[in-house]
Amino acid sequence: MNPKDDYITEEKRHALEIELADLEGPKRQEVLSALAYAKSLGDLSENAEYHQTREDQGKLEGRITKIKEILQSSKTVSKTGSDTVEIGSIVVVKKDVKEQESNETKTYVIVGSEEADMSLGKISNHSPFGMALFGKKKGENISFQTPKGVVKYNIISVA
Repeated sequence: MNPKDDYITEEKRHALEIELADLEGPKRQEVLSALAYAKSLGDLSENAEYHQTREDQGKLEGRITKIKEILQSSKTVSKTGSDTVEIGSIVVVKKDVKEQESNETKTYVIVGSEEADMSLGKISNHSPFGMALFGKKKGENISFQTPKGVVKYNIISVA
């Protein structure tokens, strides 16, 4: 795997395909119906409902375009069970003991940038932390630059 490529998991691809089908089908029809109704209200220059519906239509079409781009440009990966950190890997790390008194470990999942969500422990392979982890194995030490300085971690396990 090339760490610079864009990746999505099979689960994310499936979720995006479902969202796209919904946006291109029922949601688009909803917006078109609302637009037709707003036009029927008369004078378009002062018709706030019409302008709001046009804005909603623009957002909908923008999201459709974005999803199509993601699906087209991203490589889909499935969990391989490799001992090397790659997309889909579950990585347990511990801060370098010299920098932290606690033996607290943290678990992260390496995902593509579209799936990243730090609150869920999902780290993008394009983030500094994700790039430092990518391609490493259990027992290796990593470091990367943050605004507060260099941070060091030890990789406890890779699944």
